[in-house]
Amino acid sequence: MPGASEQTRRVKIINANWAAGADGGHGRFELQIVTEDNQRHAAAPSPAAMTALIALTQAGTVLAWDPADRTLIAANLIGTMPWTERPPQHADTPATRITS
Repeated sequence: MPGASEQTRRVKIINANWAAGADGGHGRFELQIVTEDNQRHAAAPSPAAMTALIALTQAGTVLAWDPADRTLIAANLIGTMPWTERPPQHADTPATRITS
């Protein structure tokens, strides 16, 4: 895909954990991103970034993770990129949960 490293893979699963902070605080989010090659990656987005991420996951976009740049790529916001027309590869390996 344009602008991405050769390590970039489609996202198969995104899991999120939220750890409560002090009363009145935002807490802390942790993500586990599982790519189509079953590699697991972790990220800790801000609450504001988490809001945007949840919107992207619900919007019918195709997500890809570039571990070289720690970049989440959202494709098909408008229109369809040719590389997104094939279905993602799925494996039978279950995802594990991120814990603090």
